[in-house]
Amino acid sequence: MTIYSSSNPDDSEKAERSSYFGLPSLDVSVAFPQATPASIFPPCASDYYHFDDLLTPEEQAIRMKVRACMEKEIAPIMTEYWEKAEFPFHVVPKLGALRIAGGTIKGYGCPGLSITASAIATAEVARVDASCSTFILVHSSLAMLNIALCGSEAQKQKYLPSLAQLNTVACWALTEPDHGSDASSLKTTATKVEGGWILEGQKRWIGNSTFADVLIILARNTTTNQINGYIVKKNAPGLTATKIQNKIGLRIVQNGDIQLKNVFVPDEDRLPGVNSFQDTNKKFPVLAVSRVMVAWQPIGISMGAYDMCHRYLKERKQFGAPLAAFQINQQKLVEMLANIQAMTLVGWRLCKLYETGKMTPGHASMGKAWITLKARETLALGRELLGGNGILADFQVAKAFCDLEPIYTYEGTYDINTLVAGREITGLASFKPAALNRRSRL
Repeated sequence: MTIYSSSNPDDSEKAERSSYFGLPSLDVSVAFPQATPASIFPPCASDYYHFDDLLTPEEQAIRMKVRACMEKEIAPIMTEYWEKAEFPFHVVPKLGALRIAGGTIKGYGCPGLSITASAIATAEVARVDASCSTFILVHSSLAMLNIALCGSEAQKQKYLPSLAQLNTVACWALTEPDHGSDASSLKTTATKVEGGWILEGQKRWIGNSTFADVLIILARNTTTNQINGYIVKKNAPGLTATKIQNKIGLRIVQNGDIQLKNVFVPDEDRLPGVNSFQDTNKKFPVLAVSRVMVAWQPIGISMGAYDMCHRYLKERKQFGAPLAAFQINQQKLVEMLANIQAMTLVGWRLCKLYETGKMTPGHASMGKAWITLKARETLALGRELLGGNGILADFQVAKAFCDLEPIYTYEGTYDINTLVAGREITGLASFKPAALNRRSRL
C-alpha cells in the first residue's frame, strides 16, 4: 500500500490499496483446518477423579441437561456475540427451559434445587460461556434470592414465578462509582415520603441492568442511616441504565451505569427484610450463597479450557507429531487437570457445609478467593498450550482467560475475600488502615 505524504487525512483513504483489501475473513475452519474451533464444543474430559460419583442422580441429570443445552445452543454463537459485546436475547427462553433460575428457592415456581445442584448447573453454563453464567447468577443468586429471603409474601408471589421462568429478568444493584469493596458505605439515598420512598444516586457495574424488568436497589435510608432494599421496575420515571463500553471480559454481559433521579418506589416495593447491610450477609446470607455460586464459575471456566486444550493438543501437529506427544505439553495439561480436581473438591465441600448449616462467610470467601486464583493459573497454562490460537476467541481459551478477570474481582476481590476469612480466623478486622500516629516510631 502506498502512503502519500499530506496534511489532509482524507488522502490516505484515496491511496491505492490491494484488490483484496477488506474482503471478509476466512472462516476459522478454513483458515485453520488442523484443529476444531469451540463452536463445536469438545466433550468433557476433566472429571479425572470421578467427582460425578459424589453427585445424586438428580444432580447428575441436571449436569447433563445443562451441558447438552449449552453445547448445542450457546457454543455455536458465543464467539460472535462476545466479539460484538451484545446479548443473545433469543436464547433466554432456552435457558429458562432448563429450570435452573431461582436455584435453591423453594415454591413460587422456583426449582428448589440443592445448593450442589445449583452449583453444578452454574459450572456447566460457565464451562461453555462465562457471560451466560453471570447473567443467570445475577438474576438468580442475587436478585431472586434477595426477594426470596428478604421480601414479603406478597412480593414473592408477585415477582418470583415470572423470574423463575426467565419471562422477566432481574438485576441487583449494590456497587457505586465511589464504593466498590467498601460497598457498605454506599451513598445512594432513600427518603421517606407519603406512600413510598424517593431514591437518589448512582450505581455502576450492574449486570443485566440495561434490560432488566426488575431492579433490586440498595440505598441508604436517610432517617435511620441504614441500608435498605427496594424493588424498582423498568422505565420508572427518573431511572436510566446505560451500557458500560470497552470491557475486555464478560463482553456478552450488559453491565450498566444506573442513575436514579427522584425515583419513586411505593411502600409495597420496599424489601422488609433488609434493614441494614448486615441483613444481606448474616441474617439472610445472600452474599455468602452468591459467593459460593461465583466460586463455581471459575471451576466451569477451567473445565471448558481444559477440554479445549485436551482436544486441541491431540489434533494439532508440529514436527511430525501431535502436540500432545511432547513432554512439556503433557506436564502443563496435567497441571491444569490437577487444579480442576482440587478446585472442584473445595467447591463441593462448600456446598456440603452450607447444606449442613456449617458454612460461614469466611468459608465462602476463602473458597471464592482460592478457586479464582487457581483458575487464573489454569487458564494461563491453557493460553500457553494453544500458542498463537491462544489469543483467538474461536478456540475458547483466550475468551475464557479474559472472562475470568472480572470474576476474580467481583463478589469481593481476592484481597477482600482473604480479609473476610482472615477476620474470621483471627477475630480481628483489617479492612481499614490503622489511624496514622502523629508521633514517629523512630
